[in-house]
Amino acid sequence: MAVASSAQPKIGVFGGAFDPPHLAHTGLIEAALGQLRLTELRVIPTGHAWHKPRPLSAATHRLAMARLAFGHVPGVQLDEREIHRPGPTYTIDTLRQLQAEQPQAQLLLLLGADQAAALPTWHEASEIARLAHICVAERAVSGSQGDSNSLPAKTASERGPWQYLALALSPISATEIRLKVRLGQSLTHLVAPAVARYIQDNHLYQGVE
Repeated sequence: MAVASSAQPKIGVFGGAFDPPHLAHTGLIEAALGQLRLTELRVIPTGHAWHKPRPLSAATHRLAMARLAFGHVPGVQLDEREIHRPGPTYTIDTLRQLQAEQPQAQLLLLLGADQAAALPTWHEASEIARLAHICVAERAVSGSQGDSNSLPAKTASERGPWQYLALALSPISATEIRLKVRLGQSLTHLVAPAVARYIQDNHLYQGVE
């Protein structure tokens, strides 16, 4: 896929469980919109996450929280396709659908450093790298070095080096947030106030890790 011209749409693709969506996600989205000059950014909640060690919250809750967290951000479009897709959720299927829908667009797949490190294990990883530019945003992750030097410098295709988003490091993780909810602790500075209210009103994350 050629480098985008000024007239070529640039579509960012940011998938995740968003269980719950938090302020580090918001920071990545805002950085991508500002630095990559995207035409639009698709936020895509995961459907059936076959690779997750625990069941996800109901898709209706995760989608509702994503709307509260990101729906107000100009340029963001909530994309429900993976939630409605039967069977396991694979990123490559989503990229193929987006390319078919907008064949002239350049796709940019947004990944955190932890996701980027695991990318070679993803279903059809080399095809993912062929269809989309890989854009990595690093954040502080428990048990991770958080060092761009530990990540591959190139994709598995001939499309050249990965792009890196300049993003303030953040220690926020969804696992930490779920634990704080279970312990009755404040979510201030971790999630948007509307998301915190939604979690409380719907009694989410009671008795989960």
